[in-house]
Amino acid sequence: MDCLDRRTAGTDSPMVGICQGCGAGVCAAHARIAHRGVRLGSPLGAPGEARARRVPRPVCAAAEAPSAAALTP
Repeated sequence: MDCLDRRTAGTDSPMVGICQGCGAGVCAAHARIAHRGVRLGSPLGAPGEARARRVPRPVCAAAEAPSAAALTP
């Protein structure tokens, strides 16, 4: 499978991952590494937190950025 962004631009590049935001294929040039916190433990006990890795496309990464959230009413 090919990267959606490269394919739309008229070139081909093999995908190395899948965007967690939209599900499109992402090549190495368009992959962005993002982190998010994941709660661990039982709801009744003291919670812990771990960092999980995500691979969004540039379009999805920009839309999910804190500055983008400030733009929506």
